[in-house]
Amino acid sequence: MKEGKKRGAERTQIATRNEEWSDDRLKAFLALEPPEDLPTDYNILLKAYRGMTIDLFERFVPLFVEAGHDLNTTLEDGSTFLDQVKRHRKSVEYAEVLEEAGAVTGKS
Repeated sequence: MKEGKKRGAERTQIATRNEEWSDDRLKAFLALEPPEDLPTDYNILLKAYRGMTIDLFERFVPLFVEAGHDLNTTLEDGSTFLDQVKRHRKSVEYAEVLEEAGAVTGKS
């Protein structure tokens, strides 16, 4: 018997909290390949921002910088990743982490 398509809460994955992330797991984000239309460094920051709690992101950003990546890489419109983060009202702490590491806003 074929099972019907899951809907709503039935199809969502339960959030995992208090999971341990090693530095190696954080560094794995540094190897992420971007889609063709997105700069590599921007893509890495975006994936980290979307996938990490503030505590993990705070640990990740220095690893990103130490690996020689650019916090201020820009999109075609001249905007930086910090511009993207500042558009979200609940991301103040993420923006602060980026600014403390040397991120600046672009043309947005």
